Amino acid sequence: MRAWASSLRMRASFLAALVLVALLYGFARPPRTSVDERAQLAARFRFARTTLAEPAGLPAYQTVRNVHPSLRRIDGWISTLGAAVALADLDGDGLSNDLCHVDARTDAVIVSPAPGTGARYAAFLLTVDTPATVDSPVDVSGAGALPYDAKTMAPMGCVPNDMNEDGLMDALVYYWGRTPVAFLRATGAPSTPAPLAARDYVAAEIVSSGERWYTNAVLFADLDGDGHTDLLVGNYFQDGARILDADADGVEAMHSTKSKSFNGGRKHLFLWERAAAAPAPAVRFREVPDVFQEDVDRGWLLAAAAADLDGDVKPEIYFAHDFGPDRLLRNDSTPGRPRFTRLEGERSFTTPASCVLGHDSFKGMGVDVGDVNGDGLFDLYVSNIADTFALVESHFLWLSTGETSRMRDGIAPYVHGSERLGLSRGGWGWDTRLADLDNDGRLDALQATGFLRGDVDRWPELQALGTANDRMMTNPRYWPGFRPGDDLSGHNRFNVFTRTNDGRFENIGPAIGFDEPMLSRGVAVADADGDGRLDFAVANQFEPSFFYRNESPRGGDFLGLHLLLPLEPGRATTHRRGHPAGDVAGRPAVGAVARVRRRDGSILIAQVDGGSGHSGKRSPDVHIGLGSTDADADAAAGGALTVELTWRDPDGRVHTEALRLEPGWHTVVLGWPARGGTS
Repeated sequence: MRAWASSLRMRASFLAALVLVALLYGFARPPRTSVDERAQLAARFRFARTTLAEPAGLPAYQTVRNVHPSLRRIDGWISTLGAAVALADLDGDGLSNDLCHVDARTDAVIVSPAPGTGARYAAFLLTVDTPATVDSPVDVSGAGALPYDAKTMAPMGCVPNDMNEDGLMDALVYYWGRTPVAFLRATGAPSTPAPLAARDYVAAEIVSSGERWYTNAVLFADLDGDGHTDLLVGNYFQDGARILDADADGVEAMHSTKSKSFNGGRKHLFLWERAAAAPAPAVRFREVPDVFQEDVDRGWLLAAAAADLDGDVKPEIYFAHDFGPDRLLRNDSTPGRPRFTRLEGERSFTTPASCVLGHDSFKGMGVDVGDVNGDGLFDLYVSNIADTFALVESHFLWLSTGETSRMRDGIAPYVHGSERLGLSRGGWGWDTRLADLDNDGRLDALQATGFLRGDVDRWPELQALGTANDRMMTNPRYWPGFRPGDDLSGHNRFNVFTRTNDGRFENIGPAIGFDEPMLSRGVAVADADGDGRLDFAVANQFEPSFFYRNESPRGGDFLGLHLLLPLEPGRATTHRRGHPAGDVAGRPAVGAVARVRRRDGSILIAQVDGGSGHSGKRSPDVHIGLGSTDADADAAAGGALTVELTWRDPDGRVHTEALRLEPGWHTVVLGWPARGGTS
């Protein structure tokens, strides 16, 4: 009898455990969208794909890089970065229809018109190497030779911005193996369209020290509040390393731990000082040392974002770190004196430690800024690794709680919302982008994915490394081999998330043509053809890269803003409907914020971005989907919307002004009154 009772108790415990596991599994599984709703969601989107242009005469494709001898057994791992893409108005025609694309197959930095926007000029290269001769089959920059060794250096990205404030768009190219180079536009007139060529640019060093940097995140932002865009450069491998030098000796350092690595490359902050315009364009930045504390400065940086999160018109900074905690920094700077304070989230009883901002142990690889929940405050969308049957960390969606005043006490007022909103999973992530692709008034989400494609699954070896002693991490000779032919999440697909009826995000990528694996890295977004629908480009690693023209049915109207700062003081705000004309000159008002107030009291918000993300850079234009304008427009004002603009003028003064604008594209030159004047 006792034996039977004991057996019953054991079985009862076992059954209770099964029931508990089943219940927890049911709670953990995300809700499933019905087949009919998925079809309805997919019907709202359509994209036409075109391969990005390549000039003739490029070298043969590579599929792996030559690396330091101590890294050869993991050369596949080391070779997974370098593809990048940006969209901007480089030729001055008023549309962000020009591409600056880094093709990792040839290590070429290619400028070209976006596909479908006209053959306005021939694709050409930006290079710091010796200028081309007359017989060269490739048009290269005629800037003169800057130090460059293709055997030990490689471009990693391109960020357009008007660095010398002359109304002509420049481009900053950053590298592994050397410091960044500014390609300054040397010919042309502001806002006057002209065919581009390599000879229109002059290359200039940002740093003349000849240091070896391994840069994977660059952005422009007015970090000290003086009205000029400063430069932030974030490095991955240690400064001075020889990662791509196949003839070097010694052992290169990898991450010091799996979750708290603070031995990476440094972050370099440059304040804008002065500039000159054509015919001899120049710009000078001053580096400010020791801005960040060590556990921020030496994180292995792959992506960064800047946005004003607390309303003081100074951008906060988010750093996405590999093998260590991400960091959010409050901006406490004054002109000429950059200063930042680290913020951390608060943990509740039910919150995992890694789902608290500033405490994660994940692999931050992409970050973007946008208002996801429609409260008029910016949220943060971050890529990590979340691949089924591999490593399921979680992608982050840091949702603002609205308690921005708590930032003064060192609190990051953000909660982890990706699981309940459907963005927590999606593969080995890279760049993320928040954009309203169908103008329904709600942001969609794009995510680049995939790491290393081959025939041999190496996840078991990587998982073994994850359980190994941290002391083995820094020496690459203790790592498992990751070579060409090996696979780590190589069959991920590009993710396109849109909102379901209940507000969750659903990945409709496979249903709208993103049904093949791509090793995607960078994502750039812009309305390249001016039709009000956002297009995008995707940079793929050692594969063709693509431009996706948005042909989706309109889900609503939109408001598009070219927000410019004038080139000279003494001006009030001026406005013109449509794209810039020949007499509208200015530079992108990086950091300016637009708020659209709707009749129901809700606010739509967007900013002029200066390079947030991994290796993709969106246009500096502002695009806001309005949804159904019938519900939001003020009929008495002929359908106009109240748009509140906030910006700093080039003297560092803050302005806020409300305009009444109808849906569509508008060009606004923001006010810069002379000293003693008023906004």
